[in-house]
Amino acid sequence: MARPAPDCRDPVDFYIDHAAEFDAVRSCTLCEGDWLEAFLADVPVGGAILDAGSGSGEPIAGWLLARGFAVTGVDAAAPLLDLAHHRYPHGRWLRADLRDLDLGERFAAIIAWDSLFHLSPGAQRTAIATFAAHALPCASLLFNSGGAHGEAINPMFGEPLYHASLSPDEYRVLLAGQGFHVVRHVAQDPTCGGRDIWLARRDPKRNF
Repeated sequence: MARPAPDCRDPVDFYIDHAAEFDAVRSCTLCEGDWLEAFLADVPVGGAILDAGSGSGEPIAGWLLARGFAVTGVDAAAPLLDLAHHRYPHGRWLRADLRDLDLGERFAAIIAWDSLFHLSPGAQRTAIATFAAHALPCASLLFNSGGAHGEAINPMFGEPLYHASLSPDEYRVLLAGQGFHVVRHVAQDPTCGGRDIWLARRDPKRNF
């Protein structure tokens, strides 16, 4: 299992220790709404959605549940999952690490929002394949990333927090190799907090 650089502790441990602080500062304003609408365009109401790195369920998982989708949220930080379960008991909340995720089931849509970029570059490559293994034909995939290949240590709550990204070209190659075509990619989207955002869909003609 690929881990961050030794000069920064595992982001899972960071979020376990800072769950309440993170939940308090996480914006509940859904700037992601337009992207979520496009992400769900081909997903029938009631469809199964995997929220990979669901955190406390706010605001995205709650928004999906309110619209009648069957959400499975996975996160490695138990205190965040406890918050999600308390808020949305009708959701399904599983403790699991994206670096070795294997649920043995497939979903109509997969979202990894503000989560994939906490994995090392090597672990992100594996995660793309993992998402594909959990994706139904025609499944949608929505995630955000950094803008260029590299690692960064950014401060939060008074300590360093690990981030990493692949290059846009590598994301495209990896997605294509797993049967996804990129529907839309926006770098530093000003409507969504300056995030680099990817929306892709599985090609139903590929045989997996």
